[in-house]
Amino acid sequence: MKSIFKNVVIITTFSVLTRMFGFLFRIFLSRTIGAEALGMYQVALSVFLVLLTVVSSGFTLIISRMTASYRVSSDKKAIGSLVTTSAFIGLAVSIFLCLVILLFRNLFTNLFTDANCMNILIILLPSLVFSAIYSVFRGAMWGNDNYFGLCVSELLEQVVKIVICVLILASGMTALQNAMTVAWSFTLSCFISAFFVVLLYFFYGGQLNKPTKIYKKLIRQSAPITGVRVVSSFTQPLVALILPARLIAAGYTTNQAMSMYGVALGMTFPLLFLPSTLIGSLSTALVPDISMAMVQNDNDHIQKRVQSSMVFALFVSFLIVPIFVALGDKIGLFLYNDALSGKLLQYSAWIMVPMGLTNITSAILNSVGLEVKSFINYVIGGAFMFLSILILPKYVGINSLIIGMGLSSIISSVLNILMLKRKLNIKIQIKKDMLCLFLFSIPTVAITSFLSSLLSYIMPMFFNIAISSIVGLAIFVLLCVVFNVVNFSVYIIKFKEKFAGKSNAMRLKRKKKLAKK
Repeated sequence: MKSIFKNVVIITTFSVLTRMFGFLFRIFLSRTIGAEALGMYQVALSVFLVLLTVVSSGFTLIISRMTASYRVSSDKKAIGSLVTTSAFIGLAVSIFLCLVILLFRNLFTNLFTDANCMNILIILLPSLVFSAIYSVFRGAMWGNDNYFGLCVSELLEQVVKIVICVLILASGMTALQNAMTVAWSFTLSCFISAFFVVLLYFFYGGQLNKPTKIYKKLIRQSAPITGVRVVSSFTQPLVALILPARLIAAGYTTNQAMSMYGVALGMTFPLLFLPSTLIGSLSTALVPDISMAMVQNDNDHIQKRVQSSMVFALFVSFLIVPIFVALGDKIGLFLYNDALSGKLLQYSAWIMVPMGLTNITSAILNSVGLEVKSFINYVIGGAFMFLSILILPKYVGINSLIIGMGLSSIISSVLNILMLKRKLNIKIQIKKDMLCLFLFSIPTVAITSFLSSLLSYIMPMFFNIAISSIVGLAIFVLLCVVFNVVNFSVYIIKFKEKFAGKSNAMRLKRKKKLAKK
């Protein structure tokens, strides 16, 4: 548990820093290069990200899991062969995709509204090759629990991208030149991060060995994960086509439909992914841990990890729900000066709970080799979302998207939990914890909302939201501690033990030095 907790803290800390730098970079770009250049870059990047998903999404996880299993027998030669074989596959796939884009350049150019986007995409293509290499060595380091090096490399990529872009951008450049400059900064940062990760791999004692026929197993196991993420990458474009059309058919004007869609996707839903930073960190740390337990047939360890991780995901998700329900309207006005975004945030806050469960259970399924089952559950849940946006806009307008996303997450999470119970033959008991967390949310919402109403008479909105949120979070955490839903004392004890261990080690070193003198 101490190891998992330490890894989650490392990953979360660096994830927050990386996302913060990315957020500040986006503000800088929007103010420096203008909307037109940023729009061209985003259009080209959206196509590139689909290609990137094909190259790296499934590979990294499978390499991590296989590396973790080889660690059990300390088979460094097998790990070296795995990395070499994976690198050849990654290079082959990425180069093939680059050639497809270049050979069918005219076809892809016609897909873009602005033909200049193709030039930007071509600049981005080399980073597809760099990312393929990066994902292989990243997966190997992930499987070896070298999280610090991985997190540093991701932060380095973000920093390098910002520095290069700031240095290259100059006044008087056209929109296309600005967009191409940003693309070059992306490509160069990918090269530097890939080079850095390769160096780290060898620094941590990694090696390369003769390729083996393991490529069949790699492709077979990574294909379902890649399929899930490729399908997911197409989900937003499909929703962008279907939902506005259904809203218009329901009687809204074109401007109203596009405005509501923009508010929901561009302003409200990004806030719903706040818990995913912590849950994603836990998922990253869990994969090699559970993979090793599977190899060792340690069912007791697996059950404890699955149970504790799901309770943690529930706690993190429920922690934010009362704040958004109580203060969503004020948050929407403060961040975007848009009342609708705040109302939608209040209505959709509950989605974070099934979304959190879906994220953690999907990661566990992937770590135990049930990628295909995870993919099927995802597709079944996604089908209900599309049914919702096809049928419900006539009755509930843009709320059909909220209902659809909620149904999709609920169905996927329930199917994932049933699959884990059946395939791993373990007990998962989260009903009591979920009920307690739900009941704790009710007084938290009431007190937070009441406090915010009082503060609105004497404080600016920023301080109102900040103080009310802190009080609300404190109340919720206090209730969890009092009723022992989440045992924080375990982590406090671990910190004390670690600190005491370091203190004792330092005392021993001092005594040895004195004895030598």
